[in-house]
Amino acid sequence: MVSSKSNSNNNYDVIVIGGGIVGASIIRELSRYDLKICLIEKEAELSFGVSKSNSGIVHAGFHSPPNTLKGPLCARGNFLYDQLHLELGVPFKRVGELVIIKQSEEIPDLEKFKRWGEECGVPGMKILNESEVHQYEPSLSTDVIGALYAPTAGVVNPYEFVFLLAQNAKKNGAEIKTSEEVISIGDRVAKTTEVITTKDRYNTKYIINAAGLYGDRIANMVGIYNFKIIPRKGEEYLLDKKLKGLVKQVIFPLPSKTSKGTLVIPTLDGTIMVGPSAEDIDDKNDLTTTDEVCWQIFDKAKQMIPAIHHKYLISTFAGNRPVPVKLIKNAKGKYVKDPDGDDDFIIAKTDDVPGFINVAGIQSPGLTAAPAIAEKVISILKDDGVVLKANKYFVSTNPNPKKIREMSDDELDKLIKSEPDYGKIVCRCEMVSEGEIMNAIENGAQTLDGVKFRTRAGMGRCQGGFCSFKTMELLAKGLDISPLEITKRGEGSNILVEDLKKQKEKI
Repeated sequence: MVSSKSNSNNNYDVIVIGGGIVGASIIRELSRYDLKICLIEKEAELSFGVSKSNSGIVHAGFHSPPNTLKGPLCARGNFLYDQLHLELGVPFKRVGELVIIKQSEEIPDLEKFKRWGEECGVPGMKILNESEVHQYEPSLSTDVIGALYAPTAGVVNPYEFVFLLAQNAKKNGAEIKTSEEVISIGDRVAKTTEVITTKDRYNTKYIINAAGLYGDRIANMVGIYNFKIIPRKGEEYLLDKKLKGLVKQVIFPLPSKTSKGTLVIPTLDGTIMVGPSAEDIDDKNDLTTTDEVCWQIFDKAKQMIPAIHHKYLISTFAGNRPVPVKLIKNAKGKYVKDPDGDDDFIIAKTDDVPGFINVAGIQSPGLTAAPAIAEKVISILKDDGVVLKANKYFVSTNPNPKKIREMSDDELDKLIKSEPDYGKIVCRCEMVSEGEIMNAIENGAQTLDGVKFRTRAGMGRCQGGFCSFKTMELLAKGLDISPLEITKRGEGSNILVEDLKKQKEKI
């Protein structure tokens, strides 16, 4: 039951609603200042919404025109990744990207993207001819006659990025609340607004709406109806590490109006991923994958890289991108689709609702743009008169997580002598130790997926067939709970069910 009153400890300067990559970037940026701040996420752990199914591409920044929010914020966000990698240990690697073509008539499209990128400040781009592009990627189809090359594109582990941002924000005084859904936002009184959740009540001077697929629902709570969020489902297919090295760069076709197309992605951890699809749907919770889309994705991927084959498939998943649809009032006072609207990011304060800032419709390239979006939110607060005094205790760095798969034999030998749990292998496919899993639990992992996203335990060829029960045993030990209480990703996803006979005996 939610208390009818908020206590004095529940008074904040800023509350961020939404714990994906954008919300985590904002709360970490806010932690640089002397503010009382809090992030509220309805899922059991951060990144479990849109961010968990992200392709993990850090785009170069040429796909959107320079007169949009997407274009400049993508280019700026890309630039900021090097510093975040150094400070927080964000797993990140610049691999470059190729937008390939098969007809000379498509060269003007490459020239347009190159021009957009240059206007946004993207460095190093060049258009490759037929012989050059096959030198860059020998595995490409012989039908490919050219490409736009952008060397600054990269790949990242999106969920791990979220956890590291939040970990650093907490170190600098931010509060992080999970499994807590915002259900109502009260009227503004005495320069503060009440935020009511499934667990408590809070007062805050500012609300940052970074709620992803549910950004429209949060906006509606304060009387904002000028946009809605449409889920655009994208199915992704992960291939075995046997194909490691097949491609070096992220491979794009020419994009359409609704999608960047089916991509071939060399992930940070050595696997190849193909996808996503792009299908506008009604159900924001629909994460199903289908045989029909699978065959479509593999067919498109093979047209670019013929060596790709569905026999290497080890896992499928889907995610929904929050596509914004701008709305206007018609003559009857009803909100209808704005014929002049676009699908650009929505990042702005709301004059009709003081203290409320929308950061909504953050679809691709949201992951790339997130660090720059956080900077923009700080700028909006400053422009609104917020005095941002530096947090004199701010620490920009995180301790580097220990990953035994990345260590030399000498480094690993030394670590095991001092901390023996790092010599006990739990996940053989991805070489994850008991020490890494216990460290993940100490740093906030509460579910099987939470451990998986932090350590990669369960992401390999056997997809957790070998390591899941040992991981559950460690979760029960680390959280001091019964194995029956362990879930895959939060409420309603329990792994074990108590014996029916024992249940009846209790009754």
